[in-house]
Amino acid sequence: MCSCREGAHCAEMAMVCLTDFEEYAKEHLSKATWDYYAAGADECCTRDDNLLAYKRIRLRPRILRDVSLSDTRTTVQGTEISFPVGIAPTAFHCLAWHEGETATARATEALNTCYITSTYATCSVEEIVAAAPNGYRWFQLYVYRDRKLSEQLVHRVEALGYKALVLTVDVPYTGKRRDDIRNQFKLPPHLKVKNFEGIFEQEATVPEEYGIPANTLDPSISWKDVYWLQSITRLPVIIKGILTKEDAELAVEHGVQGIIVSNHGGRQLDGGPASIDALAEIVDTVQGRIEVYLDGGIRTGSDVLKALALGARCVFIGRPAVWGLAYKGEEGLKEVLQILNDEFRLSMALSGCRNVAEINRNLIQFSKL
Repeated sequence: MCSCREGAHCAEMAMVCLTDFEEYAKEHLSKATWDYYAAGADECCTRDDNLLAYKRIRLRPRILRDVSLSDTRTTVQGTEISFPVGIAPTAFHCLAWHEGETATARATEALNTCYITSTYATCSVEEIVAAAPNGYRWFQLYVYRDRKLSEQLVHRVEALGYKALVLTVDVPYTGKRRDDIRNQFKLPPHLKVKNFEGIFEQEATVPEEYGIPANTLDPSISWKDVYWLQSITRLPVIIKGILTKEDAELAVEHGVQGIIVSNHGGRQLDGGPASIDALAEIVDTVQGRIEVYLDGGIRTGSDVLKALALGARCVFIGRPAVWGLAYKGEEGLKEVLQILNDEFRLSMALSGCRNVAEINRNLIQFSKL
């Protein structure tokens, strides 16, 4: 950061790492918006452990391996991306930057990686596609009490060329986020959950939760709904929110194409495991039958390396994407992704890995975990 620390207002701060973007966002976003993005559930133990868990993991670097050339490319669901970091589904990007999700879409298209668009976007799925027609996108879906709502969204995104559905399964009810309750968090009047525009207008008297009427999510969702979803779409179904080997096995048995190991950024059940701590048992259970991804707590390139060494195919970032938007919109998010890419490439090289295929569990020092 620049030397004039008191006023990070100097003409151009040097943004060196992701925490620089975090500090900028905290300083420049409104308190309610910052608290909304930063919130964990209850005492925030799981949110904080998502970060601390990486610091407990040590690497076993190999040397003299000729790392003069390195290749960070990988594939997810058969599609090549430039490096194994995508954008996790996060809501309300327009709170961070006026162009919102359209800026996110352009940034991820420019860096050739995967963007999981949130149901709770402040730009519509159509606007996102129009902004970045060649981007590689998945769509994150909730199951609503009114199944037709979910079904219409599925058909819309399938027609628009989204490549997978990411069914989020850890929100039968919304976690208790204390700051949001204290701040009485609401979307400002000029913003809407754009994918539902016009759908809930007649229900203006119903209390709302995060931009749509309360009690819209279906708490009765169960494994049979995975079959229901598969019956209405040809897209691969990826389940987001699995933290145990038992549920990983059930996911494979139900024919899903991928798992995102995730605790919802610590925003749902407080006291569950850090995502990275849950990863190994899930990878061991899945045994390569489907791809396993991870989100939660990624802040550096070496975090990415550790997740891949423990068996993740790709990781997804949530809060850091929003910080990048808050800094400079599309350009800010491109910077965040570029920094992670550069740090990942450097960590790979310093560990003796020339490409993603060479990253494996031998890189992790288990005795000290």
